Formats: sequence, C-alpha cells, structure tokens
Amino acid sequence: MKEAIKFTAIAFFIFTIITAIFLWPLYGFSCLAASLFILGLYDLIQKQHAILRNFPLIGHMRYLLEMIGPEIRQYFIESNTDGKPIDRNHRSYIYQRANQQNLTHPFGTELNVHDKDYRWMQHSIYPGKKLQTPPRVTIGGPDCTQPYSASLFNISAMSYGALSKNAIEALNLGAKAGNFFHDTGEGAISQYHLKGGDLVWEIGTGYFGCRTEEGNFDPQKFKEKANLSAVKMIEIKISQGAKPGHGGVLPASKNNEEIAAIRDVKPHTEVLSPPGHSAFKDAEGLLEFIKELRQLSNGKPVGFKLAIGNKQEFIDICKKMIKTSIKPDFITVDGAEGGTGAAPIDFSNYVGMPWEDALIFVTDTLADLGLKQDIKIITATKIFTAFDIFKSLCIGADICNSARGMMLALGCIQALRCNTNECPTGVATNNPRLVNGLVVSEKWQRVRNYHQNVLEEFLELLAASGCNNIEELHRGLIFKKVNARWESYAEEQHLEVVQ
Repeated sequence: MKEAIKFTAIAFFIFTIITAIFLWPLYGFSCLAASLFILGLYDLIQKQHAILRNFPLIGHMRYLLEMIGPEIRQYFIESNTDGKPIDRNHRSYIYQRANQQNLTHPFGTELNVHDKDYRWMQHSIYPGKKLQTPPRVTIGGPDCTQPYSASLFNISAMSYGALSKNAIEALNLGAKAGNFFHDTGEGAISQYHLKGGDLVWEIGTGYFGCRTEEGNFDPQKFKEKANLSAVKMIEIKISQGAKPGHGGVLPASKNNEEIAAIRDVKPHTEVLSPPGHSAFKDAEGLLEFIKELRQLSNGKPVGFKLAIGNKQEFIDICKKMIKTSIKPDFITVDGAEGGTGAAPIDFSNYVGMPWEDALIFVTDTLADLGLKQDIKIITATKIFTAFDIFKSLCIGADICNSARGMMLALGCIQALRCNTNECPTGVATNNPRLVNGLVVSEKWQRVRNYHQNVLEEFLELLAASGCNNIEELHRGLIFKKVNARWESYAEEQHLEVVQ
C-alpha cells in the first residue's frame, strides 16, 4: 500500500506538470483543482497512513522526498546508518515487518564491521533444528501463587498521556492478538488498556491510579486494580534509563480531563513524578513494599525496574533479599540509552550506566549471590531486531521489551515532537485532530505483525547458532572488539560480589 501511495504521488506530480504546460490556464487550472480535491478527499478517507489523514495533500511530500534516491539522502539528509536516535535501516526494518513487506536486505551489510561498537554472533556449520513456535518464559518465584508465562518480546512501558488513546488501544489489541504483554507505563490503567491484552501494571513514584490526595500510595485503590484479570504482573518503577533520578513529566498540554481523572491529578497542569518513592526509603523498605504488593494482588508476580547508577546500592538490595528472604519475581534493567517523550538533555545523555554493562552487572550480581534461579531479568533498551533479542538473551536477559520499536510499528516517523503534543502521526499526542489519524483497526495488526516476524527471525538465529533451545544460549556466542581484537562476552571479567 505504501508503494502505491508513493506511485500515486509521483504520478500526480507528473500529471500536474503536463496539465500546466498544455492546458493552462483555464482548463489546466480546473483539472488541477479537481485533482487536488479528489486526492485530498482520498487522503482523509483512507486508513493506512496517519500522515495523509492528518495532513491531506501536504503529506505526499514526505513520500516524494523518499523517492529522491539514496544518494541525495546520504549526502544531504542522512545515511541509512547514522540517523539518531534510531537510524533509517532500523526504522525500515520495523516498518517492513509491521507491514508484512519485503523482509530481505539488498547488496550486503552497510555496517562498518571493524567499528568498536559492532557486535556479531557465532554461528555453527551444524545448525540446530528451528523451533516451530517461540518459547515462553515463566515468571514467578517461590512466593508467587499466580505465575505468568511471558513472550520473549513485549511492549515496554509507555503511559496513556504520553501516548494517545488510539495508540494505547492499538498496542493492547496487538498484544492480545500476538499473546504478549503490554506494560502500562506509570500513568495508570485506562479503559484503552483493557482491550483484552495482558498487562504489566507499572507503579511509579507518583502512584498514579493508586494514590491518595497527597500523592502517597493507597493500598485499597491498588488492590482493586491489581486484581483485574487483565493485570498479570506488577512492576515498581524505581528509575528509567532516559532520566534516572529525575522522575516522569507529563506536559500540561497533554494532561486533559480524562487523563487527569485516570491519574487522580488536576487537569491542564504539568504533572511531575517525584525522583524517589515515598513508600520506602531503603533496600529493606523496597523489599517489604514488594511483599505488600504481592499480598494485595493475591500472589501475582511483582518486580522492579531500574537503571543502574551506584552499583553498591543494587548489591545492597540483593544482600537484603538474602537476609529477609523476600525476593522480587523479576527485575527490569534499563540503560542510559532508554527513550522518553520528555526529559532534560543532560539526564538523557549523561546519567545512568549503559545498557550492556548494566545487564551484565545485574546478571552477574544475582548469579554470584545465588539469586538468579528465582528472579527473571527483563531488559528494555533499544530492542528492535531479532539480533537484539538474541544478544540480550546471550548476555543474561530472560525477556525483552521494546517501546520505540512498537511506536514505529504503530506508524511513528521519529518526528521528535513527543514533548510538544504535535506528533503528526497521532502516536504521542492528545490533540483530537491528530489522534484521529491513527486508525486502531489498521495499526494493531502492524504491532502484531512486527512482534510475530521478529520472533520468527529470532528462531532462525537461534538455529543458526547451533542451539536447539534458549537454555543453550550463552555469552560465548556474542563478540565485540576490545583493544583491536575480537573477544566474546564470556571473556569479560566481572566484579565478584563479596557475600
């Protein structure tokens, strides 16, 4: 369909030129006006492209620019590999899988395989047998009475308010169709989350949806929502990679009456989540809070999400797990590369440990203290491709989440207007006119397709590595350049934790 739109735009452009040359002024102007009217009307009616619904006629310029050619993009706009924060190759990868288009890449790699940031996986000349269905991972430790069977690839935390109601609904319907979970983000559970998809309810420092008038945690409100059948797990958000130690921000322009009611805050005001929790102040308090939430939710899996800053603080939490015998069912590890719709630039760029280092540190700390067998690790930073999942599982993760990947599957074009309420694709805005451009009945299918195709390709990588199941994955399968030589992650040294 996208190719047809591009062809239509080019044909219309050529038609306009011919009309101007041979029929101008009277008949040419009439034909031009009629053509513009018909094309604009079609743009408003069609459901596949939010840009064209929101910006009739003008939106075709984007497709025309895409047809200029790779040479123009490379020298005057951007190459396929240097776009930030997500390059064109990765955006195309997601769009193609979401739209069930060509899943192959022409003419070989465009990456610099000698770059220090390049990663590659070891393959075997004796491939394993490709699994018919993607494996699932059971989350739930000894104290959990309602364990959850999770997909390897899920929707990371994004709140209603940061994202539009249509975006949230499409994500949840996609999760339902693909049998994977949808993390609510810290903005509470809305009606748009309750479309049949499994939910992970994220509880942030603002306790939205389970707060008192003063902004503190309300156990009774939490209990009511945590026992909804859609809620499968509870995630305490300590920090996120894009703004660790800062707290969340919902701009006043996005905080309408409906969102304010869901979050229990005043409408049309800037909503700031505090940097830290009021329900606990130390490691033991965190674990007691986990225990309380597990009891209130009748034994559902409870975990916490954080970006690593001070290593000793995480080690202290783990040692308290041993002392108190209270353990989370999962830990979500975010990295400094994590995304957000709104954050101070210094927090986005310079605060928090990078993702790979954080994941390795958390995995090794849990293993050294004998805790890993009871705690699953979820990771959620720049997970876009099948290789991203493969690498994550080899390094130490059990499950992967993606936020920006799922946004691109919805139709996000990386316009970088998430914090302005002017997202042109209707993904990260609450402007009714722009939200209307995102047609839920079309977009949920793309979310499902993206999830399905990425996991299918992951199974192919798993077989290529010579492994027959995910339990056989290990760090020795992933290599990176260290001091001008290739080393596997298994060769890295890590700090032993003194018990």
